[in-house]
Amino acid sequence: MALSRKREKELKRLRDAASDLWDDQKDVLEHASRVVREASRQAAQVGREEVAPRVKDAIDHSVKPVLASGVAAGRSVADTAKDKFARDVLPSVSSALASAIAVLEVAKDPRVREALSRAGKVGTQFTSKTVVAPARHTGPGRYILIGVGLVALAGVAYAAWQTLRADDELWVTDDTDEPLPTPPTPATT
Repeated sequence: MALSRKREKELKRLRDAASDLWDDQKDVLEHASRVVREASRQAAQVGREEVAPRVKDAIDHSVKPVLASGVAAGRSVADTAKDKFARDVLPSVSSALASAIAVLEVAKDPRVREALSRAGKVGTQFTSKTVVAPARHTGPGRYILIGVGLVALAGVAYAAWQTLRADDELWVTDDTDEPLPTPPTPATT
């Protein structure tokens, strides 16, 4: 296909313009990459010089003391609860269990069973009359005993709660010398 001279000149000018544009784009991209490298270097330097020390200072003066006091308070609460449990609850429970086991062991002894059966036979030999159980009447004594039992149960539950609860005196807030910064108030227009 044959092109006229005028078209060839226009195409050559267009090709030269495209080539110049391509060279300009390469220069712009090289310049942009240099700017980005310098910006990242500057950002890293600012991070090392300004941000990292502030973050480290905030961690050292704010986070670590609060964390340490929280861990210490938690350990203190756990130790106190463990001591109270070992000192107050375990001896009571173990003595009650030991008494119950001792009664069961005594009841299992064949000599005790034999003595109880002999005592029952001897007691019936000396009585000529049969004993009739009196009719049961519900009086105030039964209700008084139920009330005393409920009060005793409430006392045991309260003692267990006092033993196992966390003491309020262990939770002490940190007193800092510096007041907390106040947030800026937005300007109204």
